[in-house]
Amino acid sequence: MHARPGAWHDGAVPTPLTSATHTRRSTFRIAGFAAVGAVAVSGLAGCSGGDDTASLEPPDPLIAQADRARNDAALATAAVAAMPDRSGALNLITAERTAHADALAAEIARLVGVLEDGSAPTTRSLTTSAPPAPVAPPSLDELRARLTESGRTAAALARSLSGYRAGLLGSISAACTTEVGVLLR
Repeated sequence: MHARPGAWHDGAVPTPLTSATHTRRSTFRIAGFAAVGAVAVSGLAGCSGGDDTASLEPPDPLIAQADRARNDAALATAAVAAMPDRSGALNLITAERTAHADALAAEIARLVGVLEDGSAPTTRSLTTSAPPAPVAPPSLDELRARLTESGRTAAALARSLSGYRAGLLGSISAACTTEVGVLLR
């Protein structure tokens, strides 16, 4: 028996998969393939390795600001030797910039929290550089330029953040601007 092209041997006409008449078997078959596909996709996502994503996270932007504050404090301390007549103002700048660095480090530590084992993260994970090395005394103009730049970068970062972090950086920016405009006049 020869069948006509496009006809089935039993006389039934094939229907497209999108028709409203699915058999129960085809529905279960589609659901089974979907479940197997979902398991395969989630299995492949699990193979990506969790350590890779942690190393790709950008460092906390406050780390650079804390390092900058510590370096500014070291510069102001070194400037006392070159300008003893300005020691009062320079010591105040040292104290303020050290307080800024400490506040930034506390915020970084707060965000990091405690580790899964209940311990606190090491300080190495909170900062990117070692304490500033002893520096040559800067000129008054160099110190002004450095503090102006610190205020500018803190203000720019404050605009990109929100909440407490933005307020902290805004306060630091204002303090740096005041140090330049009032203390180093």
